[in-house]
Amino acid sequence: MQGPYRRRPPDGPEPQGPPSRLWRRPARDIGYLPPRRPHRRRSTAGTIVGALGGVAGLCTVAIVAYSLAGPDRPAAGTGTGGEPSRAGSRQAAIAGPLYQSGALDPVGCALPAIREDDEDSMRAFFDRLSDCLDDAWRRQFAKVGLAGFAAPHRVFWNVSGSSPCGSYPAPGAAAFYCPANDTLYVGLGDVVETSDGESVSHYAVYARVIAHEYGHHVQEDAGILEYGHRLMAGEATAARDEVSRRIELQAQCFAGAFLSAQRDSLPMTSSQYRAVLADARARGDDDQQADGRDHGSGAHYAGWVARGYTQRVLSSCNTWTATPADVS
Repeated sequence: MQGPYRRRPPDGPEPQGPPSRLWRRPARDIGYLPPRRPHRRRSTAGTIVGALGGVAGLCTVAIVAYSLAGPDRPAAGTGTGGEPSRAGSRQAAIAGPLYQSGALDPVGCALPAIREDDEDSMRAFFDRLSDCLDDAWRRQFAKVGLAGFAAPHRVFWNVSGSSPCGSYPAPGAAAFYCPANDTLYVGLGDVVETSDGESVSHYAVYARVIAHEYGHHVQEDAGILEYGHRLMAGEATAARDEVSRRIELQAQCFAGAFLSAQRDSLPMTSSQYRAVLADARARGDDDQQADGRDHGSGAHYAGWVARGYTQRVLSSCNTWTATPADVS
């Protein structure tokens, strides 16, 4: 099937200068989308996490620092014995058992090749990648006896449609996670378009996108995502943006940790790794207005991927205890 892919001009000598200037900037993430209607899922969570790319922000340190470090209060979804459930709790985000689970296991994730202008090959690539993500994260939750993980559903689109979280495609969006129905949505052609037609030979760039969105599902099932959204409620824009950045940068770190665990079978060569970091850096919020920086600067959007990739253990992905300067 022919897709709307756009091939980059043939590569010459590698350009010099900041990665964000090597090509036209990839599309930014949509960010969070409000639910179209009230919904119920396995927990009381009601969050929408969106789409491919990168968006960013900053925050009033006093408000968020108090929210993150202040006295804990029992969460509506806290189970017996104080164990966090997926309804979300401060404990799940700050010091949840997922951080004690070490590194993700390699799951033998050899991915099929993506062919230029071929959406069927992209579908096969994402299907196999999603199988690997399901396996890796299911094992990770089991390592620490964290109950409640269930693999998300998948919708790979090549025509417009709708979800409980809104219609797709949306401007600049190629992928999003909708917790209302536990589903990953990915546009087979849109994922290339919003990456500025990144060469399909750089398959790890596209793998990072899906691993990032899957990271939001991990946050949802671990109780982290709902906690973040409860922190945002009623706060000023700057405070909401900092919480959003902690969520997004953690998803970046989770993606890096996954890619590192599968580095031999994917494989993640040095060329693939450089492409991932350059793409992530180009998606930062550096050129956004102060009230639109809800994903992180280019340096941090790439840096948290690198952190997960090089440190590997999930304790390195705890953005909730990071200083505001580290999630700006």
